[in-house]
This record gives sequence, structure tokens and C-alpha cells, in this order.
Amino acid sequence: MKQWLKTLCFAALFSASAALAADKITIQPEEAVKLIGKPGYVFVSGDSETAYEGGHIVGSRNMYAHHLHHADIMGNLHCEPLYQCPEHAEHYIGSKGIKNSDVIIAYDNWRGPNATGVYSFFKSMGHDKVYVLDGGQDGIKALDPNQKKYDALKKKARKLKKAARKAKKAGDKAKAKELKAQAKEIKMQMKQLEKKLLVQRGKEPHWKHTHYKIEHPRPDMLATTEEVYKAVKDIQKNGKKSKYVIVDSRSMIEIIGERKMDNVARGGHIPASTFIEWKKITDFDRKKSFRPKEELRKMFESYGITPDKTVYAYCQVGAGRGSEIITALELLGYKNVKVYSGAWDTWGNNMNLPIHR
Repeated sequence: MKQWLKTLCFAALFSASAALAADKITIQPEEAVKLIGKPGYVFVSGDSETAYEGGHIVGSRNMYAHHLHHADIMGNLHCEPLYQCPEHAEHYIGSKGIKNSDVIIAYDNWRGPNATGVYSFFKSMGHDKVYVLDGGQDGIKALDPNQKKYDALKKKARKLKKAARKAKKAGDKAKAKELKAQAKEIKMQMKQLEKKLLVQRGKEPHWKHTHYKIEHPRPDMLATTEEVYKAVKDIQKNGKKSKYVIVDSRSMIEIIGERKMDNVARGGHIPASTFIEWKKITDFDRKKSFRPKEELRKMFESYGITPDKTVYAYCQVGAGRGSEIITALELLGYKNVKVYSGAWDTWGNNMNLPIHR
């Protein structure tokens, strides 16, 4: 019996691994759920520390995408275009207990930007075995039978509490006491289930430090400020005939300079940018990180973004909304696409660079 169970587990793991090998960018919740807790597979949340503590996949690490971009007070990346210098990145990744041999599954709630930020970070550091969980932790929760039981108990407890308050208001103290006792019993059941949930609350534990090594970083996967400036001049000269497209994935209040973030000196946007807010990539109806490929293809083509173009996308720090755009293009098979990792944090602080509002 034990041998049969071991064989079954191995088959499930092999099946999931085969699926990972076939899909070079994303992994679906149905595949990923089989890998939770498996040796050699590390889930990494790109959401903020607060969001992580509010709920995360068990055993996952927290690497907030916004903080992966390490710039000085003037917005300069010390190892541009890499988000971090390799020595610093080695120490940081190692502090999360991650090994070079690990398969990384990057995720966020489900919207995509923070997961793609982690994806872009690891890829640029030369870690090839990294995937985006399309559907995020909400996709995992939807597959967890214990989560369904927990949610049903939570709903029942709320009804009992409401009924208890109503009974108390009506003057029926005995009924109110009985209902409160039932609610308390359900709360105890919920407490026991919490330990079995695939998505749990709590602070990130301290991981055993590993000796992670970055031997072959990939700065060529990211765009430098010089590259983007060259593209600006080419677009200004050639218009729609230019081979370049610069995508600003931020919100309109950031684009027009009404809102400034991270103490950047200037608000506005890079001249000649095309405005495609990251939300146009996410499938909000299905709670997926990416809309269906055909929808994405039509959307990008409507903006004149075709496979023959060289595309640079940016946001505030590159790892996040900008990486959402570029990862979507990679899913479509676009080759000449890069995240501008310096992003507005670098551009907006450099007084020698032109801006538009």
C-alpha cells in the first residue's frame, strides 16, 4: 500500500514537471497545487509584506516586486539595467533559502504585476526555471477542499452571530446565549482547519541561508536608459514607421504628472510613449493574470505593437506593471521586448532627460 502511494505521488509530480517543461512562462493552479511542499519547488509571493501576512501559499517566500528594484536616492540603478547588483541579489535570494536548482513559481493575488516582477527579476539574474502562477493564490484557494469547508463554516458563524444579536435585542437572552455557544463551537472547528489550509495568514519565517550563486546574469533581457532614449529620438523622427515602441503601463494620474511616487523629482512620462495601463493585460472576469492570447494579440496590434517592433515597457520601477506588459508579449511570442528596469524612478530624476506631461 505504501509503495502504491509512493508511486502515485511520483506520477503526480512527474506529470506536473512535464507540464512545467511544456509551458515556459506560466503554470496553472491545477498544476501548481500538486507542487506545494514538494522539494525543489519554491513559491515566491511578489505582493507586499502586509499582503503576504494577510494570506500566502504555505511555505512560500515573500519578495515584494516593488522592492526588487534597488536604486539610490536619485533613482539610479548601480548595475543598470539589472534590478540589483549580482552580489546583493545573491545574498538576498540566499536569505530566502532558495537554491540554484530550485524551480521558482512566482505568484501574487492573481492580477499579475507583482508575480511578473518576480519572474523578470529571476530571469534577468540567469535563473531559467521560473514560472508565473496564472491565477495566483486565489486560484490555489479555489482548489483547496479545506478552504471550501472553512469558508462555509465562516459564513455559518456570521449568520449565528447575527441571529444572536437579534435574539438579544428581542430580549431572548437564553436564545442569544445558545446561538453564541454554537458560533463559538464553529470558530473552534475553523481554528483546526486553519492549520490545513493551502493559503494561510502569518509572518514570513526565517529561512536557512543558502549559498545562491549568480554566474550568468542576463542584463540583455532588460533595457538601459540609453536604449530607451535612443528609441525616443527614433520615434520622434519616424513616427509610426519607427521600429520602436515605448509602453507606459502606469495610471493616467501618473502619466500626466498629477501623482508622483518614491520621491521622484518630476512627474510626467517619457516622450513618445504609448499608454497601455497594466489592467488591460489582466483578465478580471476570470481572475487570471493574463487575458486569452487572441484578445491580447488584438489589443496590442490595435496600438501598433506588432512582432517586428522592439518594445520597451516601464512603470514606476519596472518590476511590476512594466513586467506585466513584457511578459504578456513574451506569451505571444514577441522576441524584441524588454522591461525598462530604471523606469520612471530613474528617468524622472534625471534632469538631462526630456519628459512630457
